[in-house]
Amino acid sequence: MIWFWIFVAGLITFFTRYSMIAFIDPSILSKNTKKVLTYVPSAVFPAIIFPAVFLNSKGLLVSIENPQIWAFMIALIIGFFFKNILLTIISGLLSFWLFIFWLS
Repeated sequence: MIWFWIFVAGLITFFTRYSMIAFIDPSILSKNTKKVLTYVPSAVFPAIIFPAVFLNSKGLLVSIENPQIWAFMIALIIGFFFKNILLTIISGLLSFWLFIFWLS
């Protein structure tokens, strides 16, 4: 029974957020509004990634020896030079795994 309510809550959450996207007519938005909205993914992504990389489970900064930081730096460099999201993700994951096994 609890899974039913979890599913219902997920549907309600999805449709309330989806309605803001689906039912708005893009032609009524000004050019400046459209330009500002293009920056939303770039603003949200660091807010999600940085705490996961630089903070531990207690909310404290991790040390520089943490493999997450080194893998993040490698992925950042790959992403900057190649501008390919798939290559960036793969390089970050592979370097993280290599650092885990290499430093362990």
